[in-house]
Formats: sequence, structure tokens, C-alpha cells
Amino acid sequence: MKVVENRRSIRKYKDKPVEKDKILKCLESARVAPSACNSQPWHFVVLDDEEIKNKFADTVFTGLYSNMTFVKTAPVIVAVVSDKGNFQTMVGNFLKNAAFYLIDIGIATEHFVLQAQELGLGTCWIGWFNDKKAHKALNLPKGKKVDILIALGYPDQEPSPRPRKKLEEMSSFNKYE
Repeated sequence: MKVVENRRSIRKYKDKPVEKDKILKCLESARVAPSACNSQPWHFVVLDDEEIKNKFADTVFTGLYSNMTFVKTAPVIVAVVSDKGNFQTMVGNFLKNAAFYLIDIGIATEHFVLQAQELGLGTCWIGWFNDKKAHKALNLPKGKKVDILIALGYPDQEPSPRPRKKLEEMSSFNKYE
């Protein structure tokens, strides 16, 4: 519970590289995440080479997305690439009018960021970027898409807790209240 309670979105990072073994532990945590029909519709692309990471950031955080340049200060950017899943999940997506693959990558990404928190690292989920330019920059095959970016590094800030709804405001038992 402590890891969950202490996890915050970090937007300022120390100029310190993240050890590869810590990145691998975060990836392993994402790897074991559950997914609909065990489709595992994710691929995590780790950008830890400073030149490659900065070029990627300069590409995807321009124009409308230029207010996200803080991401460039993170020593690592992780691109979470999705596909629509296997045939079974695509049928489920259609019948339920839901995108289960997005739920699945959300679960895997949360596993990643909680593991990072446990290891003393900070993260920030990024959804505001040019996904078309990200697709091209990563040379992704057709049918794949970057849905989430994760900024990863050692925090250089201690953000205060954000206000949260009270438990009784966000939950109920046996009926919606």
C-alpha cells in the first residue's frame, strides 16, 4: 500500500542515468501483467541513449504538444506500443464496444510504474504527444501504435499528495449511490 500511496507523477528529474537492471525489473513487472485472453498486446521500447531519446522527444513534443518538453529532462523515455490483440480479443472488443487492449496496456504500464516507485524511481504517464510522429520515429509496423509514453528517472522533486475523493464518494456496495 505504501508504494501505491507514494506514487506521484514526476516532472523534474535528476541528471543521473537509470541503471539497466532497474529498467529490466520494471519491464519484468509489466511482462507479468494480466491481459484479456492472455493476448499481451504490448511492447515496451526503452529509449535510454541520450541522443536517441532527445531526438525522439524533439520529434513528438512539437507544435500543439510543445508544453511537454519536461519529458526530455528524464534520462529514459519508454514508449508503450500496442496492437489490437489476438482474434479472440478483437471479437470481444467489437461485441462489447470496448478496447480491451487499451485496458491491458494500462494494467501493464501501471505494473511498470509501481515497480519503478518501489525502486526509488519516478515516472510520469504521458498521453499528450504526436503519436503519428512517434510511430514514424520508432519505425513501427502497420497496426502498431504508441499509446503511452513513460518518463523515467530519479525524482528531483517531492510533489505533495493531490486531493483525493473520500472512499465513500467513490465507492458503494450492492448498488450505485
